[in-house]
Amino acid sequence: MIVPYPAGGATDVVARAVAEKLTQSWGKSVIVENRAGAGTTIGASAVARAQGDGYTLFMTTSAHTISGHLYTKLNYDPVKDFAPITLVTKVPLVLVVNPAVPATNLQEFLAYLKQDGAAVNFASPGNGTAQHLSGELFKIATQSAITHVPYRGDAPAFTDLAGGQVQMMLATITSALPLIQSGKLRALAVANGKRVQALRDVPTFAEAGMPGFEAATWFGLLAPSSLPPARARRIYEDVSKIVATPDMQARIEGLGGEVVNSTPEAFAVFMNQEQEKWGQAVKASGAVAAQ
Repeated sequence: MIVPYPAGGATDVVARAVAEKLTQSWGKSVIVENRAGAGTTIGASAVARAQGDGYTLFMTTSAHTISGHLYTKLNYDPVKDFAPITLVTKVPLVLVVNPAVPATNLQEFLAYLKQDGAAVNFASPGNGTAQHLSGELFKIATQSAITHVPYRGDAPAFTDLAGGQVQMMLATITSALPLIQSGKLRALAVANGKRVQALRDVPTFAEAGMPGFEAATWFGLLAPSSLPPARARRIYEDVSKIVATPDMQARIEGLGGEVVNSTPEAFAVFMNQEQEKWGQAVKASGAVAAQ
């Protein structure tokens, strides 16, 4: 099971939990291999070239559906070269602001953005990330003049956000939760269709008066496109049983995520929707990844 991120991150944690259970179920060792770098494209390229025999799987994220728009040259097609197995979980983004921002809810923040002299910069862990592109979608939806400030990862972005050098961020709940709980950041709205357990007192964008704005990172399992549908279905069924267990659900919810556990067909539809959404966001932002 290839993971396109370093060991220890949220994707790696979920992948290793699934791999451990599959090892028990199949009676064969399922080994997680971290192939990080280049916005998940290094890992994706290895999977796209592999044989579709069920012995190579790919636990990836929303970055997979962004990369085709962000990179001018890829040696694989993010959709056609992969067989969807299941969307395991989504981790919604949450709009957080520095506590010094004069807004305690989304409507107050939207009003603040329209004030003369309101200078709002939004942070992200890097150009072309879901957090960056969600900020661009927010900018379009609100017709505001917020300015993107990219960082090299979540940690420095949160440092400046908590320090007031930047004012807002659409962040993953997983990363932002400790700072929200400590009062260093204020959560205004969750970009999800329903409230999440980890932030049950924070309204969704729709509840806060901005319907239709949803953004999340996600963890999904893919395979090479040559994997026979029957084998993809078998793998899905085995992974589905694992994800449905109480301990696995508790582990995912502890990361700020929500269990999806979708069928291969539903995951294919979802990926096409993600391709369209992130394509629009990349075009609007003008972001291009260095080759």
